[in-house]
Amino acid sequence: MNKKKKHIAILGSTGSIGTQSLEVVDAHPERFVVEVLTANNNSKLLIEQSKKYKPNVVVVTNESKYKEVNNALFDLGIKVFSGENSLEEVVENENIDVVLTALVGYSGLKPTIRAIKSGKNIALANKETLVVAGDLITKLCKQYGVSIYPVDSEHSAIFQCLVGEHFNPIEKIYLTASGGPFRRKNREELLHVTKEQALKHPNWEMGSKITIDSASMMNKGLEVIEAKWLFDLKKEQIEIVVHPQSVVHSAVQFTDGSVIAQLGIPDMKLPIQYALGFPERLENNFNRFSFLDYPELTFEKANFDTFKNLSLAYSAMEKGGNIPCILNAANEVVVDAFLKDKISFLSMSDVIENCMEKITFVKNPKLEDYINTDRETRILANELL
Repeated sequence: MNKKKKHIAILGSTGSIGTQSLEVVDAHPERFVVEVLTANNNSKLLIEQSKKYKPNVVVVTNESKYKEVNNALFDLGIKVFSGENSLEEVVENENIDVVLTALVGYSGLKPTIRAIKSGKNIALANKETLVVAGDLITKLCKQYGVSIYPVDSEHSAIFQCLVGEHFNPIEKIYLTASGGPFRRKNREELLHVTKEQALKHPNWEMGSKITIDSASMMNKGLEVIEAKWLFDLKKEQIEIVVHPQSVVHSAVQFTDGSVIAQLGIPDMKLPIQYALGFPERLENNFNRFSFLDYPELTFEKANFDTFKNLSLAYSAMEKGGNIPCILNAANEVVVDAFLKDKISFLSMSDVIENCMEKITFVKNPKLEDYINTDRETRILANELL
């Protein structure tokens, strides 16, 4: 039986998730068509990808790269646009079935909103969209009848565990964390860590922003807030468990005490494929998990004392309103500063906390409030540096 091909837009195609998404497309050329590719700065790779996949439209948000990309693709008949507005407009293309948002940070918010309003299902790798504006996003999804398929390995795991359990209430979820490169370190040992040390993740190959977030445990904090919105959970229903092997990607505990977990080797292609192929599980020749390769799976309590970002994230989730938006904006500023050697590893949390205390609280924010909050927080965070 011939299945209709899904036409996908990959926002952020040159990043870690974007390139792995194209590997999934390579594994299933009979199932997926690349309709749109977008990138910010990496024009060279964007051109390579475009020549291979021949999308209908390409967007390079850095306008200074437009001429280079357009000249390279003009003879192929590929439409090339540039700028932030083009990134938002392109998701409205009527040929698109699924928009995979693999943009980094706050930049994913507006294109995701436009995609939802255009009735496109979302494969979400950009957790910050739900962190910043989870209330707005979930309401829009209901209004426009749109589904979000999580791409984060942890949220994909929970999503998979809940298939067929629609009527069974969740007692709690376990979000697993690798612990990053500084697992079991105390605050004193983290006083003088370098960006080179922080960028050495033990299990995953990721972009620099998310790798630093993993080292500081902010990534797990952001995932806690994302889980709240994806699965309609309260603070006490989300527990972080450190699991160094990254094999149990997360688990769900039901009201009868049963726990269902999803396991697999650390490979982002699996959750990407699940999100793009849902509700089907597509065959592939990716590496397989074997219990014998992992004779020991271990679990530890998350260290909230050493990793202050975890407490800040839970606090932001509990207070709600625009506080998670403040948390995210301040974090983006300090991570960028840390990567440029302008701030110490532990000081990042202090700046974030300071911003959460000083920026005006908005209890029921609208989109304009999120935009203003993000801008004001970035100004303050840069001053605090």
